[in-house]
Amino acid sequence: MDISKHLNSSELDSSDKQPLYMQIAILIADKIRRQILQPGTKLPPERELAELFAVSRTTAINAYRHLEQQGLVWTKVGSGTYVAQAREVESLSEVPWPQLFTAYPQNPITSILRDLVSTPAPGTISLAAGMPDPALYPMETFTELFNRNIGKTDPAHFGHIPTEGYTPLRKAIAVMLSEKGIPTSTENILTLTGSQQGLYLLSKVILEPGDYVVMEAPTFIGAIQVFQAAGARVLSLPYSEKLSLELLEDFLIRYRPKLLYMIPTYQNPTGRVLSEHDRQDLIKLAKRHRLVIVEDDPYSDLCYAEQPPQALKALDSYGGVVYLGTFSKILFPGLRTGYLVGPPILINRLALEKQFVDLHSNNIAQWLVTMFLNEGMLPQHLTTVRREYKKRRDTMAKALQRLCAHQIEFNLPQGGFFFWCKLKQAVTSQRLLQEAAKNRISFVPGEAFHTVPTHDKEFRLCFTTHNEAVLLESVQRLSKTLIQISKKTIDSDEQSCSIWPII
Repeated sequence: MDISKHLNSSELDSSDKQPLYMQIAILIADKIRRQILQPGTKLPPERELAELFAVSRTTAINAYRHLEQQGLVWTKVGSGTYVAQAREVESLSEVPWPQLFTAYPQNPITSILRDLVSTPAPGTISLAAGMPDPALYPMETFTELFNRNIGKTDPAHFGHIPTEGYTPLRKAIAVMLSEKGIPTSTENILTLTGSQQGLYLLSKVILEPGDYVVMEAPTFIGAIQVFQAAGARVLSLPYSEKLSLELLEDFLIRYRPKLLYMIPTYQNPTGRVLSEHDRQDLIKLAKRHRLVIVEDDPYSDLCYAEQPPQALKALDSYGGVVYLGTFSKILFPGLRTGYLVGPPILINRLALEKQFVDLHSNNIAQWLVTMFLNEGMLPQHLTTVRREYKKRRDTMAKALQRLCAHQIEFNLPQGGFFFWCKLKQAVTSQRLLQEAAKNRISFVPGEAFHTVPTHDKEFRLCFTTHNEAVLLESVQRLSKTLIQISKKTIDSDEQSCSIWPII
């Protein structure tokens, strides 16, 4: 495991009275105790640890020695340093908690979503999380809506409500979707505590260990985690500008997958838009095989050029498309309000499962979103954020082209949040991330979006969270990192050549 993924936002404090080796030891010990670094995980060699924190190798060695004295790690001569097994650390607590936990998938991306939403270290520019800019949250509007309506609303609306959701919001969502060409009604809608909950609930009611699921590669980290945690076996459709319907049909015939998960509009992380022709052909194929399609659509309202094609759900002629939407990307994530559209029989089964999780989603958030929609405030807000995010996209694209064109390549996204970049150099995105951390910039390496090993040359940058000045600074830091890596590579090559005798 590359520890840089877990510690790249951690910084040492030179003004702290504790020595640097102790600060490093404390950081690693915290990750071990929180089970972020699992028992048996191989830690990086002392030299790599020293480079990660920009300290001497002696400091790194002393950090490992301190951890070993605490019983948190052990060293095998000639092999390396490893996180101690649960039985070796259980004396650290009166209760042997690790022995009580149920098993869960242990892979490199297990905790990445939690890491993405964590607050970065001071001075670090994070281009990792897919976040809207807090400066554009419509807080004044929501405050005004709350103050104007709180005295007029029946207090019963803030007691327990149906698990399916706040009925006025479900009606408002039905109207909103109908305007997008997705005819639906209240009984077809389940409100969610964020659309991520929809993925979780679907996995609980549809998937059993060993079932097959088809996903694009690369695709959304959260979906990968949910389906793998359910014990599903993932079949990957490799990324290309045109959907490989031939490969998909081969999967359908050979494996009979339970569902296909897709983000057809401004896909995360690639930004790709599935063409109208491919959408129609996909629906025909899915109808023929009675395939359930889970259409995740968090970004279609954030278009910066021509309008994207209609949603798959709008083309659904057989009732097999389950549609996921969210207000996190277009309003703000803290609302934790999303929704799922499907046949009533599915909505009822999902509601039975949801009641065990949270009984129902937050009433006040649903009440506020309802008023925001019913008073027609969403179109103006979307106009504002589209205009601003387009400027940021263009600013970042120009900066990447000017400063990094020799080292990376990318396509200009027509909507959504992300640039999907590919390294031209003989270096991995993991190495780039490790070096970038020293220049106080972070992003998500491409391997996090795959279920199988990759060449690790790709990475994702979010351009919506920060203003144009910060984005320019972030690209300058990225460029500086790429130049530093190139120089190290050249110096290493020259040193390698110098050991050969001159003939």
